[in-house]
Amino acid sequence: AGSGALLRQCPLLLPQNRDRTAYEGFVTAQGRHFHIRILLPIDFQLKNARIECSWHLKKILHQYQHILKQRLHSCPDLVSFMVELKTILEIALKNTQDLHIPWPPEYYSCLVRDLEILGWNKVVYEDTGLTTIKLKAEDSSGRQHLITLKLNSKYPTEPPDCLVDFPVQFAVSWMPQNSLIDIYNQFLAALESLKEFWDAMDEIDGKTWVLEPEKPTRSATTRRVAIGNNVSVNIEVDPRHPNMLPECYFLGADHVVNPLRSKLNNNMHLWDPEISLLQNLKDLLDIDFPSRTALEKSDFAKDCGICYAYRLDGSTPDQVCDDPRCGQPFHQACLHEWLQGLPSSRQSFNVIFGECPYCNK
Repeated sequence: AGSGALLRQCPLLLPQNRDRTAYEGFVTAQGRHFHIRILLPIDFQLKNARIECSWHLKKILHQYQHILKQRLHSCPDLVSFMVELKTILEIALKNTQDLHIPWPPEYYSCLVRDLEILGWNKVVYEDTGLTTIKLKAEDSSGRQHLITLKLNSKYPTEPPDCLVDFPVQFAVSWMPQNSLIDIYNQFLAALESLKEFWDAMDEIDGKTWVLEPEKPTRSATTRRVAIGNNVSVNIEVDPRHPNMLPECYFLGADHVVNPLRSKLNNNMHLWDPEISLLQNLKDLLDIDFPSRTALEKSDFAKDCGICYAYRLDGSTPDQVCDDPRCGQPFHQACLHEWLQGLPSSRQSFNVIFGECPYCNK
């Protein structure tokens, strides 16, 4: 009866000896056959059975090894184990479908043809299966940019996913007759549309002391720029309208920040879209940003007066004592914790008041 049930479950798995301790053949799942061999001990104890299979099946079942061992221990006979094995195999195949089914040959011939037309000199990376490709391009200001394409087996019927370091979304328009060249041209056009934005950001990065972010990506739209000791401005630039007045938020002691705020408000009407963003800010605020040639970054990057570090969880000291003679900066988190611990501090809604840890003002 046992062998009859096994034959019904796995018609391609046949006993290799009289004792029925060795079986060899194929196990079938999702219409595919996988070579397998099962060796049972004389006492038919499944927990001591040995299973040998093709490398392909081994790869597919690799992350289910512990479940299979568990099943070998708990199944009463080979038939029930084979039922379990087929169930696990079905799940494994569904989870690894794309990884193991070879892609159609047309995919490769089409992709290689497209890459040849585009030019291999534009390719900076391709994975072994030719499913992820990185292309490089230079914009008219000489900046290098990368686009990563993640293709699927239906290319060119379906477009690849495109990953770029842009401050705006990059949506590819695609028709089934399109190719990589069309994506590349759309990428180049997008680079030109962002040229003025990157020009403005590059000028800020090159001529001022940017406190944050430390290593700006091409998609970063904010810069925190040093104005002086413990005074900085956070600039948020609109990538679509880089020549317009950006959002500005000043950080520092009130007596320094308030005059800057009122200058900006009073001179807003003087903003001139024909000149650079940095020059406009200098004119409106009536200041010169400290230049990279004259000073070191450490002249502005003062450590927190509480934890004695500059970076804390990625943030820099942006709370400054309002007393002009002190002006010591602190991390917001450090200062908040300090003031909360003071018996003399008081809280009103979401603002906490207390003495400066440095000068007691």
